[in-house]
Amino acid sequence: MALAACIAFGGAAFAADYHAPRTAFGQPDLQGVWTNASLTTLERPPMFKTLTVSEAQAAAFEKARAARRAAADRPTDPNAPAPPVANDPGGYNAGWTDPGTAMGRIAGEVRTSWLIDPADGKLPYSVAGRRAFDTTLRRARTDFDGPEARPLGERCILGFGSSAGPPMLNVLYNNNYQIVQSPDAVAIVVEMNHDVRTIRLNAKAHLPPNIRPWMGDSIGRWEGETLVVETTNFNPGESLRPYFGATLYLSKEAKVTERFTRVSQSQILYEFQVEDPSVFTQVWKAQMPLNATKGPVYEYACHEGNYALPDILSGARAAEKAGKTPDAANLSE
Repeated sequence: MALAACIAFGGAAFAADYHAPRTAFGQPDLQGVWTNASLTTLERPPMFKTLTVSEAQAAAFEKARAARRAAADRPTDPNAPAPPVANDPGGYNAGWTDPGTAMGRIAGEVRTSWLIDPADGKLPYSVAGRRAFDTTLRRARTDFDGPEARPLGERCILGFGSSAGPPMLNVLYNNNYQIVQSPDAVAIVVEMNHDVRTIRLNAKAHLPPNIRPWMGDSIGRWEGETLVVETTNFNPGESLRPYFGATLYLSKEAKVTERFTRVSQSQILYEFQVEDPSVFTQVWKAQMPLNATKGPVYEYACHEGNYALPDILSGARAAEKAGKTPDAANLSE
């Protein structure tokens, strides 16, 4: 049996004799198309009390999720025959969603959350951080005055949730990433919203504080087999990352440190920690597998024929004309 070694935050053991293939310029090769689609989410659901569960518990959870999804996609006619749960193609909406069918597995362990610290699997919001989160989320649910007030996903600027990252989190669909390397940079192409994050290698300093790109400013370095990436200079417009049960709030002063370690031919161990004292009571840490998947990554053409934003705003104007308060549940996802 191969010897095992602990990597990064110390939560997983992998074969010590595995070394990633090298690029033509000598770097560990992370290139390819990867996915973080999974039933596991950043925070731990209430039904789980521990970070890991048995394969039998995972199978039961996965089967129950498949049954619920199949039931949700069945016709509303009570006399219509119910399709079988197994291999059910689902209804129209199921053609566009792809959250994954299995829980995440790292070093053979089934994970109930990506969060490993705090141990309870919950984001450690401070009182002030929770207040900022709630205030910003309330504004996103009630402000329909113009496009500038709407979340970035609706405006086709970044993907829903924190799919573009960092940190890069799985959402309801479009969970693919393509990594491309050069001697001086690593580029991550995000399927949703066809964003490219360029990680400058061995840069001396971050951008000036007044320059805040979408997805922040990322500087990377190699530590042996691991690509370590530090991101700061977040755009304040990206603080709220809502939708699909993975809503996250980070201040513009957050610092995200990511570690990418190829642990097998088919998996990258993706680890990240978030430092944001104005929002959280502690630094929090997480681990996630990026699994190899078949490419290519097709363009997520959000604006092409997209009428969602004008429809949301016109719906709000119609509600106001009728003397009603616009309802976020009826105007947006």
